[in-house]
Amino acid sequence: MGKRRCAVVALATMTAEMVALAPLTVATSRRNMLTNGLGATPPMGWNSWNHFGDEKMIRETAFAPVLTGLSKLGYEYVNISMLLYIYAPLLLGCDIRNMTEETMKIITNKEIIAVNQDPYGFQAKKVRMEVGQEVHCARKFYENLVPGFTIYDLECPDNSFFKFTDDGQYFVSFSRNRQDLIVYRPTWLSYSCKEEDCDNTHELPPQAKKFESFFTQLYVRSLASCNELICKDFFIYMESNQFGIFATSTAQIQDARASDGAILGVPSFEKITIHLLRLQDGVILDEKVFHNDCVNFTHNMGAFLYDDLLAVVSLRYQTIHIVQIRDSGNLVDVRAIGAYCREDDELFINSSSQARCFCFYVLYLSFPLQRVQCLKKKFYFHFQDYVDLVILKVQFLDRHHLLIKFGSVDVGGSRNTDQLPAFFAVYNMETTEIVAFYQNAADELYLLFERFCGHFHATSTNSMYMNFISSHSNNIHALEQLMCMKSKANSASQFVKKMLSSLPLNCQSMSPSPYFDQSLFRFDEKLISATDRPRQLTDHPIRFISRRQPNIHKFKIKTGPEFGSADGRSKKYSHFLFHPFLPLALSFIQPSLFLPPSAVNIHFRR
Repeated sequence: MGKRRCAVVALATMTAEMVALAPLTVATSRRNMLTNGLGATPPMGWNSWNHFGDEKMIRETAFAPVLTGLSKLGYEYVNISMLLYIYAPLLLGCDIRNMTEETMKIITNKEIIAVNQDPYGFQAKKVRMEVGQEVHCARKFYENLVPGFTIYDLECPDNSFFKFTDDGQYFVSFSRNRQDLIVYRPTWLSYSCKEEDCDNTHELPPQAKKFESFFTQLYVRSLASCNELICKDFFIYMESNQFGIFATSTAQIQDARASDGAILGVPSFEKITIHLLRLQDGVILDEKVFHNDCVNFTHNMGAFLYDDLLAVVSLRYQTIHIVQIRDSGNLVDVRAIGAYCREDDELFINSSSQARCFCFYVLYLSFPLQRVQCLKKKFYFHFQDYVDLVILKVQFLDRHHLLIKFGSVDVGGSRNTDQLPAFFAVYNMETTEIVAFYQNAADELYLLFERFCGHFHATSTNSMYMNFISSHSNNIHALEQLMCMKSKANSASQFVKKMLSSLPLNCQSMSPSPYFDQSLFRFDEKLISATDRPRQLTDHPIRFISRRQPNIHKFKIKTGPEFGSADGRSKKYSHFLFHPFLPLALSFIQPSLFLPPSAVNIHFRR
């Protein structure tokens, strides 16, 4: 029958860093049986390490080829490399006296062995399970894999760099004239040091100081027409299909006349276009156009993606557009929530004296009778506040429920949003009912946000992105920080308002980088955080301290080789972009919030 070999379940082609960093996908399947009773695959088959009960069973399985005589029948070796991830002894199922060169290279790979022999003994954690595969990740390896080396004033193209996609495959940027989309792919660690050259004094080759050494340009795609500009603060990534959602618009019309249901005080754009692109090759799959409308795309405010559903808020016409993104790359209108909630509402209203409008008056009627009188009094007391409210933001809580924020028209341009009247409604799209209603100082909503903050971040029913966001509902250190802020607040109601002012959360607004994992590192959130926004530059390096005792300093990021400036009165701003799983980050130094960066630095692990 000839010599047969078991599949080598080993990570021989990976470095120890990539083993620790990239989530590991393990395929699982049952062996197929032939009609003659023989197995098409070896009897042990292909197994995930979750199928093993304990170390004893793993050991027995590893020695099974020898004990059962399979080695004499041609089975040469069985290597179980998942043991690397569960910090178990390395086991071999081959005859070490007659190992082939291929086997020797696998078992003597120093970088893979180093992962297994890590002194902390970190085990991998299953973060996602799907049909046919499991994804595991060992996050704590990042304590020793840090972007502690910096190249200042990197030679890079004059683009407006925006963000990494959540899976780390793409780096999105725009041209300075806001006409073109430029997409790169990180090519990480072209100039890593080895052994004796690992000290930071070793000089890198000159080409290492170029942007092209770390990123490969995939394509340039023209998005905006001659009278349109790309909305440079907006980009949403659909990980399942690797689709990118972008927006372009014409110039803003300030004194737009209110007509055809448009509200006063909201600017207008003659044309707003949402583009759906396949990021792999930049092909534009579909577009959706809004005419004489206004959508606030700043920091992804005006749109929210959940699985394949996209919600877009029309401020001018007070309508929430629900759009489905098909696997084929089509944008399909599902429903519009605004003046009408159901598809036949307009026909019903025009043909009947009764109406089913999306208004606040019906709210107090849905409460128990004993509360009606109290609510009725409050309703009329706040009636003018209700009249002036508009839909400002929206997010999905799941596929059927929306969290809608109502506030004043001028909230969009105000910094003190917690001081203005605002209300939150939980809306069921299927029944067209408001199932909950809260003021912006409601303790009940704050307690939900405090205990289940992770649910507000959800962008998918099966999103690996959510496993890597530290919040006060899933991280004890973040919770302690929140409790400290709460205890120092002068007023409990003002603290609640301040916390709830962030709701609804902006879609994909936080970096899943492990260096923002508060169970691994402690850092000054006044200087840097998972929310990628420009902050005022300081003269001090940003230090990342290990949470593990004895809380040693792990690495620091400096935005310049020398601190201070010739003119102490000038303010500068810094902005950071971290790769979602590689020890790689970019920092940008801006003279002001509205000018391009004066310097770009790259931070990585040598």
